Amino acid sequence: MIENETNKRYIITLSIAGSDSSGGAGIQADIKTMSALGCFAATAITSVTVQNTMGVSAVQKIEPEIVTGQIRAVIDDLQPSAIKIGMVNDSETICAIAETLNDYDTLPPIIIDPVMVSTSGSRLMQQDAIETFKKELMPMATLLTPNIAEAEVLSGCPIEDIYSINSVAQMILSQNCNAVLIKGGHLVEKTDRLYVKSYQNGATLVASYHHDSINSANTHGTGCTLSSAIAALMAKGEKLEDAILKAKEYVSEAIAKGTYINIGRGAGPVNHFFNPQKMIVR
Repeated sequence: MIENETNKRYIITLSIAGSDSSGGAGIQADIKTMSALGCFAATAITSVTVQNTMGVSAVQKIEPEIVTGQIRAVIDDLQPSAIKIGMVNDSETICAIAETLNDYDTLPPIIIDPVMVSTSGSRLMQQDAIETFKKELMPMATLLTPNIAEAEVLSGCPIEDIYSINSVAQMILSQNCNAVLIKGGHLVEKTDRLYVKSYQNGATLVASYHHDSINSANTHGTGCTLSSAIAALMAKGEKLEDAILKAKEYVSEAIAKGTYINIGRGAGPVNHFFNPQKMIVR
């Protein structure tokens, strides 16, 4: 009985991302999301931002050796079942993260949210780091989760409607990316589309996820929340398509339940803990 009890463990997830001092996005949103879905969230902080609901006023990078030290400390000891990568500000840090992860023979699913611009419009990835990101980190992703603007940057092609997403997905997957979920929330047709790499035509549309628009000003951190929810659900054993579906349902409910809550004078956070799960023990 005692032996069985000591062999139990939480489902560990690792978020590699930047800190949001207002608590709505970044590493704070990741911790809340993963915890609300029953996982134990560990972190590696890549940068510290000075921000609130009105916007980002400063970004301070964490030295790459400290970032990679955090990653190694978590992986070597806690052995996470999924990894989420969010804000990475500069080329040096991107290369250090990729090099560190490549040192491991086996890795869990890696969900990458290519955070480039904040909800308030502040740039969060340096311009010269974009090519490094595409070369070093994108090939490591089990899933990439760009919004429309980010997908345009990564592909070099404009997205004007739901149909032009197909060619953009092909461009992204041709850069050694395995799968991409292009979030269409900024289009008239609110549909996210999941593509996986295909050796026949470059990209195969696997699933479409339609969602109704929710009239809420509290949408700060929704991208971080979605990607960390997918990571948490995959850590719990969900297949990619099912993890995305359940993650989207979680985000929609979190937005709806936080609609009438007033925090700050700008874009407020979602309600991550509208129905928190107990920490899962296995």
